[in-house]
Amino acid sequence: MFLFLYMNPILIAAAVIPAIVLLVQVYRADRLEPEPPVLLLSLVLYGIFATGLAMLTEELGSALLDRSFPRSSTAYNVLMYFVVVAFSEEGFKYLLLKKRTWRSPAFNCQFDGVVYAVFVSLGFALWENIGYVIRYGLGTALVRAVTAVPGHACFGVFMGAWYGLARRYDNLGRPSASRACRVMAFLLPAFLHGCYDYIATLESVHYGWIFAAFIAAMFLLAFLLIRKMSRNDRYISGGRYY
Repeated sequence: MFLFLYMNPILIAAAVIPAIVLLVQVYRADRLEPEPPVLLLSLVLYGIFATGLAMLTEELGSALLDRSFPRSSTAYNVLMYFVVVAFSEEGFKYLLLKKRTWRSPAFNCQFDGVVYAVFVSLGFALWENIGYVIRYGLGTALVRAVTAVPGHACFGVFMGAWYGLARRYDNLGRPSASRACRVMAFLLPAFLHGCYDYIATLESVHYGWIFAAFIAAMFLLAFLLIRKMSRNDRYISGGRYY
C-alpha cells in the first residue's frame, strides 16, 4: 500500500475515478432502499481480494496450457480466455459475492443483487486497473476507463440480475429455479468476459470494429437492464415481478 505514496496522483486518479463514478451511478439507481455503506465497502474489498485469487489460478492455468498448446493458437486462446481467465475472475467474484450477501438481512430487494454484484466487480476492476497503470502508464488507464472498467461493471450487471432473481426464487420456496438462476449468474458473465478478452486479442482492423460493436451492445444492454430493473424493483418477500 505504501506504493501509492510514490505514484503520480494523476495516475492514481485515472485508475480509480472510473470505478468510483460507476459505483455511484449504480448506487443511485437503487431507489427503494439504499444499502448499508459498510456492506458496500466490504463488497469492494471482496472484489479486490478476488483479484488476487484470480491471479493465482490464471498463473496455474497458463502454465498448464503452455504444456499442451502453442501460445497464440486458437485452442490456447479459447481455453485461456473462456475457461482460465473468465472462470477464474467471474467465479471468484461470484463466490465472494454469495458468501457476503446471500443471507444478509439487507438483501431484501431484487435490484440489490445488481448493486452487490457491480460493487464486487468494480472492486476487482479498480485494483486490476491500478496494476495496469503502475506498469503501463496513463495511456493504458484512459483506454481501460472506457473499456475494461465499464466491462467489469457490465459483467456485474448481468451477474446481479440473475443473482437477485435467484434470491427471490429462494425466498418464494422454489429451490430448483433459484439454483438455475445462480448457475446463470456465473455462466453468463463468464461467457461475456471470455468473448470480450478473445475478441480483444484478435489482430485485425475488422476485428477492431467487431470489438467496438460488442462493447457498445453490451454497454447498451446493461444500461437498459439497470434502468428497467431499477424502475420495476420490488421487495422479494412475495408477489410477482416483471
